[in-house]
Amino acid sequence: MRRIVLAIHFLLAGSALTAQDSQTFDHSIFDGLLRDHVSPEGLVDYDGFAGDPDFQRYLELLAEARPASLSEADRLALWINAYNAYTIQLINHHGERKSIRNINKTLGLFSGKGPWKERLAKVAGKVWTLDEIEHEIIRKRFSEPRIHFALVCAALGCPPLRSEAYLGEELEAQLDDQAKRFLTESPLKNRVDRDERVVHLSRIIDWYRDDFPPGSEGLGRFLAEFHPPGPERDLLESGRFDVKYTDYDWSLNGSGGS
Repeated sequence: MRRIVLAIHFLLAGSALTAQDSQTFDHSIFDGLLRDHVSPEGLVDYDGFAGDPDFQRYLELLAEARPASLSEADRLALWINAYNAYTIQLINHHGERKSIRNINKTLGLFSGKGPWKERLAKVAGKVWTLDEIEHEIIRKRFSEPRIHFALVCAALGCPPLRSEAYLGEELEAQLDDQAKRFLTESPLKNRVDRDERVVHLSRIIDWYRDDFPPGSEGLGRFLAEFHPPGPERDLLESGRFDVKYTDYDWSLNGSGGS
């Protein structure tokens, strides 16, 4: 059914498959892939992606993208989708089914580049590493802390992968929803202990602390935006709490299909 819908879409467009028109980029293929191969909990059927020819078609579209012609929101959506898509491609390229940290690793050590420095992501006519997409493009050019809840590094400790593509016109709502899900629906990663006045946070916030508002008050107000009214939110808004970081699970975020 997905392929029929996509075929109709492109026929109605009056042209063969193209990467984008003058001001947009078409993520409909990736959107369909995510809906088919990602569970509501964010677990990924890596075998499903590997066996789906539409995945390669989407990667080919990314290679032809022209980010400079897009709005800022569309550019950010493009790079987030590219990072997540090529993380899946990296896992499947190496046939890894236990942990992304096993990639390019010998005798317990990363051999030279490690998984995030492998040059495999063809986007906008250039081949990037995942590190370059995250640090040189997304973090440096957009100054958006919520991206840390959208970029998914194939680990259970990561935020859940959305079962839909990011789109410029929906990006604000999508990023807010990702932040809410990660901060309030994953108690092993993030939770507020109002009795002990301790906020337990994912290591992601520790690793990228400079990307979030400074000080306990700044961080607390930021986190409070994604919590419903109540004692937990009140504690966050007060800024008077200790922070403890939770353990990070590097196991692959694969579903039973992988």
